[in-house]
Amino acid sequence: MILEMTVPSPGESITEVEIAEWLVEDGDYVEKDQAIAEVDSDKATLELPAEQSGIITLKAEVGDAVQVGAVVCLIDTSAAKPVGGEAAKIEEKEEAPKAEVKKEDKPVVKESYATGTASPAAKKILNEKDIDAGSIKGTGRDGRITKDDAVNAAPSMGTPSGGSRGESRSKLSMLRRKVAERLVAVKNETAMLTTFNEVDMSPIFSLRNEYKVAFKEKHGVGLGFMSFFTLAVVRALEMFPSVNSMIDGKEMLSYDFCDISIAVSGPKGLMVPVIRNAENLTFRGVEAEVKRLAIRAREGEITVDEMTGGTFTITNGGVFGSMLSTPIINPPQSAILGMHNIVERPIAKDGAVVIAPIMYVALSYDHRIIDGKESVGFLVAVKEALENPEELLMGNNVNKALEM
Repeated sequence: MILEMTVPSPGESITEVEIAEWLVEDGDYVEKDQAIAEVDSDKATLELPAEQSGIITLKAEVGDAVQVGAVVCLIDTSAAKPVGGEAAKIEEKEEAPKAEVKKEDKPVVKESYATGTASPAAKKILNEKDIDAGSIKGTGRDGRITKDDAVNAAPSMGTPSGGSRGESRSKLSMLRRKVAERLVAVKNETAMLTTFNEVDMSPIFSLRNEYKVAFKEKHGVGLGFMSFFTLAVVRALEMFPSVNSMIDGKEMLSYDFCDISIAVSGPKGLMVPVIRNAENLTFRGVEAEVKRLAIRAREGEITVDEMTGGTFTITNGGVFGSMLSTPIINPPQSAILGMHNIVERPIAKDGAVVIAPIMYVALSYDHRIIDGKESVGFLVAVKEALENPEELLMGNNVNKALEM
């Protein structure tokens, strides 16, 4: 029996995918549920599993754009599994016969310039300019390279000489092309501004140093920075609901829940899974969900549904060493918070200069829907919560907040 395998729908609104890579070859024997291909949609890279066991015939090439529901391969389910587990082929390709070489055919030799030895003066110039004498056509007697030949052959300022000057060209994946389109659209279609502030991370450092070991032992996850930032954002979104809103045509769509998108690095680039109803989560709940989503993203198991529907985004360029940046809004959202690296800096505190771990934070927002007062107020609210977490995020009961 010949089974036609079609492209399943990766998610709502996706009508086309691109074959990113075949994980098997034409004629291989595949097992049921074995990953046979990776396909790119405009939102994620997904694996395509074999629906049945059998010998596979590929019907699409790497790089082909195929419609959802189109046939991409055939599986002969009646084929027996090869002995020893080696891949069986549908047919062996015969070796192409070698073309006969006619005796009268003679190789064509390109004519080369005559070269000679360089005069002492010419050799000195060529050595200084790192030019091979064999590449110079001498104008002197018997092809001798003269001083004038060396001077004229020396590269002028700005002329490349030596070293590799190769280049390569590769096709952008559908995911990367879609990301590029969305980023350009954000810049062109929104009134994006960015406001900045700084956060003294000393209180969070103290809490983590005191509780991180016990927290990890009890809950099986680390007490990181993301739980503090996520809960600080949730508090600020409740104070400034316009930041938790979107433009839909001529209307403003506001939400009474906080679905927080978190930017994580995956094998195919940046992915943005969503923490659903973050307003209902504790520190343990946030950390567990961040860990779960990050692992799924790194292992390529994240689904489209897990990356859609966020109302606000947090991105952490600090893990890569970024000191300061202006993050780009994740459409159709209206704002994004950028975290950065933590560096010890001198600051004024209680009338004295002290050294403290400082993080710069940035809020990019759509000025069409969020006013400057609200954007600045939002970021100040985040700063206040991070600098006074025991009172504003833990209700003055650290053990209860951390479920210790």
